Amino acid sequence: MKINTANILVGAVVVLVIASLSMFVVDQRQTAIVFQLGEMISVKTAPGLYFKVPLMQNVRFFDSRLLTLDTGEPERYITAEKKNVMVDSFVKWRIADVKQYYVSVGGDEMRARTRLMQTINSSMREEFGKRSIHDVISGERDQIMQAVLQKTEADASKIGVQVLDVRLKRVDFPPEISDSVYRRMEAERKRVANELRATGFAESEKIRADADRQRQVILAGAYRDAQRIKGEGDARASVLYAAAFGRNPEFYAFYRSLEAYKQSFKNKGDVMVLDPSSVFFKYMKSPGMGGK
Repeated sequence: MKINTANILVGAVVVLVIASLSMFVVDQRQTAIVFQLGEMISVKTAPGLYFKVPLMQNVRFFDSRLLTLDTGEPERYITAEKKNVMVDSFVKWRIADVKQYYVSVGGDEMRARTRLMQTINSSMREEFGKRSIHDVISGERDQIMQAVLQKTEADASKIGVQVLDVRLKRVDFPPEISDSVYRRMEAERKRVANELRATGFAESEKIRADADRQRQVILAGAYRDAQRIKGEGDARASVLYAAAFGRNPEFYAFYRSLEAYKQSFKNKGDVMVLDPSSVFFKYMKSPGMGGK
């Protein structure tokens, strides 16, 4: 009884091993090729469970998802103006015909990437060689990508690959050219800034001169009006003084003497040398007899 149980267990293990060797699963992200003694006999593109003959047949799986080919380091291209530009790009691709893919590149993804990169570089050089720097930077980037995509698709189909998109991430000058370009841009900006400063200084001087002119005109007009008003006031005062003093000449003489005394003895240090009998002291000697 024990021997029968052991045989059953051994048989079950053998059956499981054979079954595991006979079955394989294709994931929805994969495509499989079945080989028999090294010869391709079938291609499995739909996901599911499949069977094979153990030891005689083997299966190889390939990624059917969308893949990205990035150039990594920027590539140097020459424009129609014989100017160098650095281009950074990437490509979206996938395996469309796995059988052709295996026949062409042996199913080696690195060989497929190398083939695509060579085709893209060749197409890029051709398209950039037809255009100026302005066109490749901004003017015709869409046309360049479309032309490169068409040429790459035609070559990629020969190895069972479908190219879905080609994009230019960055187009720039080489470092040695970029430095000179930036220096020219800096010099141009400084020149424009100096022109603006000179224009602003000239405008400020013009505004300042106009303001000074207006100030002088206003001051001259004010001085003229002040002098006119002052003259009118002095004339009116003279008329009033003449009318007032004409009524009493003696009082006028006395008033003039007081004004003279006031101006002469304004400061304590003032010294005058006069004859005591001078008319200047007329009202000081006998103020009440000034009229006699």
